[in-house]
Amino acid sequence: MSFSFAPIGHIRSPYTDKFGIPRQPGLVTAAEARVELLPEFAREEAFKGLEGFSHVWILFVFHEDCLTAGWSPTVRPPRLGGRESVGVFASRAPYRPNPIGISAVEQRGLIKDARGLALALRGVDLLDGTPVLDIKPYVPYADSLPEARSGFATAPEIAAADVTFSVEALKGIAEADPTGVLRLRALIEQVLAQDPRPGYMNRYPERREFGLRLYDRNIRWRIDERAMHVVAVEPI
Repeated sequence: MSFSFAPIGHIRSPYTDKFGIPRQPGLVTAAEARVELLPEFAREEAFKGLEGFSHVWILFVFHEDCLTAGWSPTVRPPRLGGRESVGVFASRAPYRPNPIGISAVEQRGLIKDARGLALALRGVDLLDGTPVLDIKPYVPYADSLPEARSGFATAPEIAAADVTFSVEALKGIAEADPTGVLRLRALIEQVLAQDPRPGYMNRYPERREFGLRLYDRNIRWRIDERAMHVVAVEPI
């Protein structure tokens, strides 16, 4: 038996590249996004009652590379530094038999504008353009299990004690986000505080300079022990 599903919409988020996306939802609260619904699903009545829920489950497809790359029975999760293998079903790795993901994020209500109907989100960990299969309300009494064990996926440590900006970087932020609507400075701070570098980078202590993409900007930074220094925010 096989099944075929079509997306109901697509994610529009600040993460225009996989590098820099937080490893779980909710870690970067400045990451605001939206699900832009396809015309046949852009029905306001389909969301009646959702205003009473603060969070939703987004069911989505890992679409970049994963659809053609196949799957692996074992993976090396970032939480273990990319050095130890676990079974794919003991992970949230994207290279799965069916590349489907779930993400619990804050919902901020419907938006209706020139691009159509969309559901506003906050705290996302989703790549721009991600196909969305379904949206379901997060129900705390059933979905929150405080007594559950989390295996190797322990609570994340904040990697960066401080994030600083050069004068040039602040100028770049002001040019990219003059009204502050994108919350670009807070977004950069929160993304870098999670240390987006792959776990295996501790094998290369000599490498100190990195870059990532947020919206249409290239963020360049240097790392010094536990501090992140943003040196430039440039157009891509």
